[in-house]
Amino acid sequence: MRVIFLDDIPHVARAGDIKDVKNGYARNYLLPKQIAVAATAQEMTRLESIRKAGLERQSKLKGGAQALAERLESKEVILKMRSGRNGRLYGAVTNLMIAQELAVLMEMEFDRKDITLDVAIHELGNFKAKVRLHPELSATVHLVVESLEEQE
Repeated sequence: MRVIFLDDIPHVARAGDIKDVKNGYARNYLLPKQIAVAATAQEMTRLESIRKAGLERQSKLKGGAQALAERLESKEVILKMRSGRNGRLYGAVTNLMIAQELAVLMEMEFDRKDITLDVAIHELGNFKAKVRLHPELSATVHLVVESLEEQE
């Protein structure tokens, strides 16, 4: 079935895109949730206004994401983890831990799937993680992994 997307769906389509999707996906998900409409002749005439609305929404979201990226890059996320004497961690720092700490620090929710680490973190030290804020924009967050035990 050929549909016109009204909203952005990550990794599928943007608002105003025309795509062929499976009939069941269109009838059971996209059309009832009003995420897309069937690509009829009448809807094709509305296509330009749908695209314009989608682009305006994207530009607003990108502007907000740009401001958030600047705030994130100026912050330092401190993670306290249990470690051995040689600085090795018991376990590893995960993207879920980083998302939870960012949520506390920035007072907003972050999805763990939007946080990527270059390497697995198994020791104390300074690291970097990328946070995807918008399909076209990501920010680098500075991580400091410290020992949970008090050093005397």
